[in-house]
Amino acid sequence: MTAPSERGAEVGRRIGVGLMYGLWKPRVLGAWKVPATGPAILAVNHSHNIDGPMVMGVAPRPTHFLIKKEAFIGPLDPFLLGIGQLKVDRETTDRTAITQALGVLDNGGVLGIFPEGTRGEGDFASLRAGLAYFAVRSGAPIVPVAVLGSSEKSSRLIKGLPPLRSRVDVVFGDPFEAGDGSGRRTRKALDEATTRIQKQLSAHLDHARRLTGRRENAGRPTGH
Repeated sequence: MTAPSERGAEVGRRIGVGLMYGLWKPRVLGAWKVPATGPAILAVNHSHNIDGPMVMGVAPRPTHFLIKKEAFIGPLDPFLLGIGQLKVDRETTDRTAITQALGVLDNGGVLGIFPEGTRGEGDFASLRAGLAYFAVRSGAPIVPVAVLGSSEKSSRLIKGLPPLRSRVDVVFGDPFEAGDGSGRRTRKALDEATTRIQKQLSAHLDHARRLTGRRENAGRPTGH
């Protein structure tokens, strides 16, 4: 099993920077809050397809995202793998993806996760236990990330994308620990950690909306 390449993820970051700043107007707030070294987990709300590439491009460190296997089609498969992204089968317990993700954190890297599992309201209302598992198991701090404006529908030139040259806000929050300090990984401990995480992420999203003046819901696209 090939470990995801940090060098590849840095290439992906540079491609993302070029694309995102070329097509839209990212406004990045709080990027300095991402720990400069050591393992970290970026927990990103997910209401649009560009959320992952946007965060990958503007994050201060190369990021390895867990991405659903359905995205790895045709030439995208070797490309995404080449830039250090992780293919995950959401229908099963994908032990290969879990091992690779923990490997990223064990090596002091940055793991990107959409804790809602799929595109939806983008409001962190429904969290899967995976984020809690990775955070408690690795001890890595979670950095909440709110992407706002990616799901605006007015004057789109290309269906499924935000209006070109529109502003998209990416707000990084304060890192926090998911566990209770005991190191327990029981189902109860993970459930409690998930509840703790949900409160922190929702609070960050509310703060990000106030900070950016985007009080509307992050978006209501259909899931996929």
